[in-house]
Amino acid sequence: MNNIISSSLTKMATTVDPSASQANPAAAAPSLTGSPSSAPLIHRRTPEDAIDYVTVSDPVIHADGMNKYTSYRVDCRPPLNTNNDPAPPGPQDVFLQNNPGQYSSVLRRYSDFLWLYDRLHKEKAGGIIPPLPEKQAVSRFSPEFVEDRRRALEKFVRRVILHPELWEANCLMTFLRADDVTFQHAKNASKSEDASNNSNHGGDMSASMGGAGAFNLAPKNAAGIKKWFSEAKTTFSGDLVSSPDDDLFDEIERYIEALFIQMKRVSNQSSGLVRKSKEIANGLFEFGLAFHQLGQSEGEELGAKLQLMGGTADTLSAMAARQAEAELQRLEEPFKDYIKTIHAVKLALNRRHDKRVSYTALLHQIQTREINLHRLRMTPGSEAKAYSTEMSLQRYRAAANVAQEEYAECSQRVLREVDRFKREKAEEMKLVVLEFIRLEIEVNRGMERVWGELVPKLEEGGVVGAEHQQQQVPQPAVMNMPPSQMPPPVPSSAMPPSSQPMYSNVPVPVMPDVDPMMESSIQYRDNNLPGMGL
Repeated sequence: MNNIISSSLTKMATTVDPSASQANPAAAAPSLTGSPSSAPLIHRRTPEDAIDYVTVSDPVIHADGMNKYTSYRVDCRPPLNTNNDPAPPGPQDVFLQNNPGQYSSVLRRYSDFLWLYDRLHKEKAGGIIPPLPEKQAVSRFSPEFVEDRRRALEKFVRRVILHPELWEANCLMTFLRADDVTFQHAKNASKSEDASNNSNHGGDMSASMGGAGAFNLAPKNAAGIKKWFSEAKTTFSGDLVSSPDDDLFDEIERYIEALFIQMKRVSNQSSGLVRKSKEIANGLFEFGLAFHQLGQSEGEELGAKLQLMGGTADTLSAMAARQAEAELQRLEEPFKDYIKTIHAVKLALNRRHDKRVSYTALLHQIQTREINLHRLRMTPGSEAKAYSTEMSLQRYRAAANVAQEEYAECSQRVLREVDRFKREKAEEMKLVVLEFIRLEIEVNRGMERVWGELVPKLEEGGVVGAEHQQQQVPQPAVMNMPPSQMPPPVPSSAMPPSSQPMYSNVPVPVMPDVDPMMESSIQYRDNNLPGMGL
């Protein structure tokens, strides 16, 4: 058992099951660049995609006075395996094997999913419960939010069904199959049970010490307050019952805490990468628009080539936008989901700590009552108090036996869950990274192809302006020559037509008559001027 951490770390770093691709069947996604490449983009299917017989659909918004909520239809239709077909590759669907052909269809709202989430934490303490979508106070009835929540709730239910520790929970069967009356009765019974447990045990220490549901689990009577105070005192004293696996759990907690910090940093960087891709897409769009406008202001060949450049930039902008969307779905969202799963692992460790505190507090109560019982038996006339204390001691011993079993069961479940978490997440991380690499390869090859197709179009017909420079009539040197020896100027009408650039937006200037004497850079004076002495 002590090798769980080191072996799992090694698996995450180097070793992945070579049949991972078979365990996660994939289908080729449409190309982002519009053409196939040597490294086609593969869209990875998640394990919960195989549980397609469970759906959450048909969201309907209800307005009951001031109470406005959204209901969802939850269908569970496990197919009948009449042909003894082999199980499909991937995680074993134990739920389907034990519930073939048992159809159900119910209406549930978000608070019902939240009830299932809380009950799973109580019935299967120490299990890694899949995360629920977060609450939202504003815009929670917008079509976009309702659809996003529907998909997230469907993923939650499918993950619970596929979970090896949760698929047989009683609360799951009640959630999937109970009618409205039966389900409401189950919720009321759960509230009564929680109130009774809070009265007897003071609630979970994680909640009373500031976790989710703090103040809601506060004990309602004197006995509950006394028990709560006893557990709080035990927590702060640090004098908890020990077990052979304490060092292993300490190592797991350090590993999970370090993993959470590192994954938070990776998630932030992936979000920044998606943001940069969106900025590049917007920049290419503005770049192409500027070239389009410049090409429209020019004429003929130059304007056409400038507009070609603008069109290419528009194409690259669309490719960059699709790349940003793909990076969001296949890189940023998986990392955010990974962080939520790490938080679920931390909650599982906290549940074990709660069980440990409750068991330790009961042992302390037993020790205190044993001392009181011995003192009362030695005191004459205290037989009634001694009998009452003895009865209370027996109840605490029975509760301690139950707490010890729950603590041991929770500890073993946490060990199994952490080991499964490392194995599955190592494979999933590898697939996420490989999918991102293939995405970047395809996009960059597509951009290179688009740029390459533009180059021959721009080079077609030679460099703009080169032909004009080659066909210009050379002018002879006229400096230091008298006017009589200067060659006649070449009229503009004698120049080749191709050497006269035409611009549609520039008016043709009217050239005035030029004195030949002004064409020379040196002006000669008249020798007949008086007073020069020559």
